[in-house]
Amino acid sequence: MELRSNAPTGPIEKRWDQHKFSMKLVNPANKRKFKVIVVGTGLAGGAGAASLADLGYDVEAFCYQDSPRRAHSIAAQGGINAAKNYQGDGDSIYRLFYDTVKGGDFRARESNVYRLAQVSVDIIDQCAALGVPFAREYGGLLANRSFGGAQVSRTFYARGQTGQQLLLGAYSHLARTIQSGKVKMHPRCEMVDLIVVDGRARGIVTRDLVTGKAEAHLADAVILATGGYGNVFYLSTNAKGCNTSAIWRAHRKGAAFANPCFTQIHPTCIPQAGDYQSKLTLMSESLRNDGRIWVPRKKEDVTKDPASIPEKDRYYYLEEKYPAFGNLMPRDIASRQAKFVCDEGLGVGPEIAGVRRGVYLDFAAAIARDGQSAIAERYGNLFEMYERITGENPYKVPMRIYPATHYTMGGLWVDYNLMSTVPGLLVAGEANFSDHGANRLGASALMQGLADGFFILPYVVGHYLATAGKSTGVDASHPAVKDAVAAVEKRVSTFIEVGQHGKRTVDDYHRELGSIIWNHCGMARSEKGLKQALAKLPELHADFRKNVKVLGSGEGLNRELEKAMRVDDFFELGALMCRDALERDESAGCHFREEHQTKDDPATKKYGGECVRNDEKFAHVAAWEWKGEGQAEVRHAEALEYEFIKLAQRSY
Repeated sequence: MELRSNAPTGPIEKRWDQHKFSMKLVNPANKRKFKVIVVGTGLAGGAGAASLADLGYDVEAFCYQDSPRRAHSIAAQGGINAAKNYQGDGDSIYRLFYDTVKGGDFRARESNVYRLAQVSVDIIDQCAALGVPFAREYGGLLANRSFGGAQVSRTFYARGQTGQQLLLGAYSHLARTIQSGKVKMHPRCEMVDLIVVDGRARGIVTRDLVTGKAEAHLADAVILATGGYGNVFYLSTNAKGCNTSAIWRAHRKGAAFANPCFTQIHPTCIPQAGDYQSKLTLMSESLRNDGRIWVPRKKEDVTKDPASIPEKDRYYYLEEKYPAFGNLMPRDIASRQAKFVCDEGLGVGPEIAGVRRGVYLDFAAAIARDGQSAIAERYGNLFEMYERITGENPYKVPMRIYPATHYTMGGLWVDYNLMSTVPGLLVAGEANFSDHGANRLGASALMQGLADGFFILPYVVGHYLATAGKSTGVDASHPAVKDAVAAVEKRVSTFIEVGQHGKRTVDDYHRELGSIIWNHCGMARSEKGLKQALAKLPELHADFRKNVKVLGSGEGLNRELEKAMRVDDFFELGALMCRDALERDESAGCHFREEHQTKDDPATKKYGGECVRNDEKFAHVAAWEWKGEGQAEVRHAEALEYEFIKLAQRSY
């Protein structure tokens, strides 16, 4: 397998514009002859499907939800980055580019990241034109706030509902194309396999979640925009339906999987309250603009009323360790520091497995400074959500927060044109690996999704179709198509047959899988722990395939069957995550190997616990090639070259 980034050369600020000019075009009259399948209708998929349809392509879109409006993009809260520099505080496209590469700990392609920063300025105009109600200053100008890993205010927002408002804007665009007949929408249809003919992606196999019917859908190009795989941990901030099956099934058909161990832990989430929970809840990173994070300095104070703890006995650990950025540290560092203080016995809240997993996020100073009404205007819906879940009023007592799985920087490998290693299979948004390196900065996920959907896919899809030409000779009777459908039907029948006599529920297995991954491939990893996980996972997966309980039939609605097929894929992905983490013998961003961290330095008053990269051996993208059931995957590497940013130890 050869990994060619196909990134353009020359001055970085001109690369995307020159690349657009060099790409081949499809004549407007010919676009209607090409069919494009889009799987996933969140920001990347919804924007991409609508944009391609407006250009004249024949588009079919698929989602497993009952409506595109329920895509998980809706759950994003805090904002979307763009280098508009409305505040006049020194921001620029280059600074956003630099902050993103540095925030990702120098493990992303320069060309891709610069393009993302460059396109960001157009996203805000596009979304405002679609009617997205961004927050505005008193005089009517769009407002900005700060997010982690940046010293400028470049984040545009709609209170704590930015993802929802952006998705509704993209959905309104998509709905118009559906109504006009330009897009054929398939809700409640889950992609369960990729159809590859003569080395090219020619379509997908879906399972209708209402009728259970497996069906092939053919096209000239396939776009996957199905999000990330954070639910491999079982407990995450993702919606319960979020899964890896679309990209994993594509991986099994030849698409390389890049950097699977790069998973992000979000530092501000409502802590786990007990073993019975099925998911965790995000509290926006924007809260760290006004909230101060602290824990008691003394272990004997962790059970006290926080209001009774005097200021001198409060440990504002981020402010003390990182005075330049304070509470707005990048997510990986803020998350690890929360883990460290809790491991030292300074955590607050209920004990779970003998440890209190919580730190305070305190708004008392902000309320005293700006008034409760100002804080309510900025974060009112978030405060209300927190109170509904915990029963505690954050205007009166500090929030309790703790890190949780939130986003995945790994995904299917793509080149500069968003093309995977399977020609004809393009991957957009969180489903690909391309833009964030080893750690994503806050408010950059929405930016990438809309950049890919509105501004990149329309160019690169046309270039591929103009180059590859119209697909011919492939229909439902083609052997590869019939084999793909038959394989899906056999897989369904196997789960149903085994499941009638199963002993353990899907959720029970998923919870144990998630516990293994979290303990050994979560916020901190080690050689010993990863090897333990790699020993446990195959045994548990084998037991799952023999003893999972799946009642009912494959004909019609069967939620347990849906979950079983998804968790089966999570098992294989989880093992690859651990192997990738073991092979990457360094620390970088969210990939924190305990063997590779800095030590406290009293002479310079620098704290330890930071990542120590190995640029000589690991300044590359690791891309894994599927070799078959039961076969070891093969690791390939795409070297990362830095022409415009100097590799350096991150310092905040």
